Amino acid sequence: MTFPYIRTMGTGVDAFLGQLARHLRPQVEKLSDLLLQRLNGELPELWEDPDIAALTLEETAQHVTALLDLLEARPGASTSKIPPAALDIARLYARRGIPVSRLLRAYRLDHLSLLEQLQAEAPRLTSDWRMINQATMRLVTIGFDYVDRSSEEVVAAYQEERDRLLQRRLALTDRASKRIGTTLDISRTAEELAEVCTEDFADLVTVDLFDSALDETGTGSPEVLMQRRVAQRSVLDGCPESLLRVGETHAYRDDSEPVRTLTTGRSVLHHIARTEMPTWVAPSESHGRVLRDLGLHSVLLVPLHARGETLGLVQFVRHRTSAPFDDDDLLLAQEIASRAAVSIDNARRYTHERSTALTLQRTLLPRHTVQQSAVETASRYLPAGSRAGVGGDWYDVIPLSGARAALVVGDVVGRGLHAAATMGRLRTAVRAFADIDLMPDELLTHLDDVVIRMQREESADEGETSATCLYAIYDPVSRRCSLASAGHAPPTVVTPSKISEALPEVPIGPPLGLGGLPFETAEFELPEDSLLVLHTDGLIAGRARDVDQGLATLHDVLTSAPDSLEEICDRLLAALLPGRPADDVALLVARIRALDPDHVATMDLPPDPAAASGARRFASDVLTAWGVEELSFTTELVVSELVTNAIRYGKSPIQLRLILQSTLTCEVSDASSSAPHLRRARTYDEGGRGLLLVAQCTERWGTRHGREGKVIWAEQALPTGSGPTT
Repeated sequence: MTFPYIRTMGTGVDAFLGQLARHLRPQVEKLSDLLLQRLNGELPELWEDPDIAALTLEETAQHVTALLDLLEARPGASTSKIPPAALDIARLYARRGIPVSRLLRAYRLDHLSLLEQLQAEAPRLTSDWRMINQATMRLVTIGFDYVDRSSEEVVAAYQEERDRLLQRRLALTDRASKRIGTTLDISRTAEELAEVCTEDFADLVTVDLFDSALDETGTGSPEVLMQRRVAQRSVLDGCPESLLRVGETHAYRDDSEPVRTLTTGRSVLHHIARTEMPTWVAPSESHGRVLRDLGLHSVLLVPLHARGETLGLVQFVRHRTSAPFDDDDLLLAQEIASRAAVSIDNARRYTHERSTALTLQRTLLPRHTVQQSAVETASRYLPAGSRAGVGGDWYDVIPLSGARAALVVGDVVGRGLHAAATMGRLRTAVRAFADIDLMPDELLTHLDDVVIRMQREESADEGETSATCLYAIYDPVSRRCSLASAGHAPPTVVTPSKISEALPEVPIGPPLGLGGLPFETAEFELPEDSLLVLHTDGLIAGRARDVDQGLATLHDVLTSAPDSLEEICDRLLAALLPGRPADDVALLVARIRALDPDHVATMDLPPDPAAASGARRFASDVLTAWGVEELSFTTELVVSELVTNAIRYGKSPIQLRLILQSTLTCEVSDASSSAPHLRRARTYDEGGRGLLLVAQCTERWGTRHGREGKVIWAEQALPTGSGPTT
């Protein structure tokens, strides 16, 4: 059943609304102005952003036109599409971080005002109150249907833009986590922060650090106002926004926003009007004009805070990007800066520890080569790359009695200050054991005990202390070398005729710290001018090269080795370590010398007290032949005391040996293993003063034990300008 009246009235209302739309078509601009005036009164904050204000003008006019088109269309026609400006402004609201509720409120006010204007115009076209009432009801239905459909599309556009921004921020956070802090270098970490954030976040990023954060010694004064520009990056070439250059120091005024940020530790979002450029942004009027021309409009000030300490300040600036920073951007900047601050602090702590460890290690290593008559040496020490850390590699050249020299190279397992300190303790222990002239295997046995005691003294979290060591003794009189190894590779020997790839007779013992396992001493004779190349495994082993390849390269270099030991070291490092080493490297190259037989005199002595007088005459004659007769009196006294002690307390065979090198050495050997010692003789004692006289008359004296007895020795300095030194 149909109602013709209702159908007729419906058709009449549609015709009336079409007539109303045609009547208002010329007044679109006027209606838009009225709507904007109401929006300005209800939501004045919308007009603070010039981009939103301009787009709102366009959107309002498009909405008026779209609704008039909808009223003018005949019934059953397709619904009009939402104006493009409405979607654009929704996306702009999302980029500005304005809540969607404010967007919808403005949307409702806009459409409500438009319906009110349309309703007010209806009585001007007809006096039929029934038509006006029905037209109003139809207008409300059409209008709110339009509002509902438009709101759905606007909210969808808003959410889509927010999701896109969220994805972009998540991507930025992901890039920052992967690309910031790739090295343990403070400046590089700051550069990485600036590089990442100028790709899709800010137009300018500056990173300032306090000088105290850059002080490698860790003793710098934490002066709040003084900062150093460590890194800066701009989307514009030459970074025209900044008057500072990387490396320059500066200070902000006490009442400036950056100082308040550093003092309070709270990040700040600062919007800047072109007419009001703060002095901390533009120190000079000319620079202010540059920034105004660039369109600088917002700045984020974020302190770099890590482990309870403020390290510096990061500034994020926008000028080319039209959207100013919002609160979400501030949170994102804080997260990125927080990660960068931890990386910078890690780099700062590592730099401090590395500098301390290097200083300690270089202090403990030999500072200059001591001239030796037995060997000529050259050495190198290279710390590992930045990430590896300082290790515990060391080398040493120790003068021994009888013109001999000890060559040492070792490697402490681990890195950092602990490894460097352990290296210092072991090097000191080796020197102490060398001072009492222990055989190489005996020395390593005592050193093994030292490492075991160190393990017991250390806590579990410090790790187990372990080390390798090679100890060699060379005697220029006999040209014999004796050495023992505790887990360390044997040296490479280069004779004047060929290179010995290895010494098969050198047994490699266990590393230091295992305990209970023996070490063995190997002995071999070397021709004069042979080379001994001692090194740690960092020289020949690497990530892209195994030990065999490293040894092959080392042998190739030594095949055509020059005469200069320093040049040999340089060539080895250039061939084996073209870049920064992955591990510490200690290298010791020694050219051995043979002592002239004319500078050695020996005399076998019978176990008869009367032999002391013959020994004195022998010593006097030898010194006269050597041209150092000035030492005859002291030498005869020393020889008499040492020979007498050997005859009285030692065992045959007994031998006297005089050696002339940089000093004059008197040695008396016997087959007894008992060692003499100093004691204080009482007033009426007939003996007990011999060693005291020897100690007073000579520079050094001591005892060394061998496989078949002992040697008592004493050294005297040569008179100035007399006697050979080789």
